[in-house]
Amino acid sequence: MRMLAFGIAVLLACSSAPAFAGASTAGSSAMGVGTSASSKTTSPDNNNNKVVLQARDDAASFIASDGRIRGAQLEAALRYLRERNADARRSSDMQLAQAILAM
Repeated sequence: MRMLAFGIAVLLACSSAPAFAGASTAGSSAMGVGTSASSKTTSPDNNNNKVVLQARDDAASFIASDGRIRGAQLEAALRYLRERNADARRSSDMQLAQAILAM
């Protein structure tokens, strides 16, 4: 589970590299990625990162309802992650939702 969350964090960090350019420190933790992705720098990749980060509430609802509540933002994030990451394609929706929530 930790490796999946780390993999998602790395995916987001790699796709938003320009957002790190002006930062004095670019932490490798999911929190560092979240902070970077919320910067004012806008690019297509940065906007896609927002797809994942904005799915946190939907991910929490999905987890709390044992998979019965599937929000549109979560669905978009799952699709985004699976298009870009082989580990995400092999992971269940629940595992990905937990990784999103852990970011």
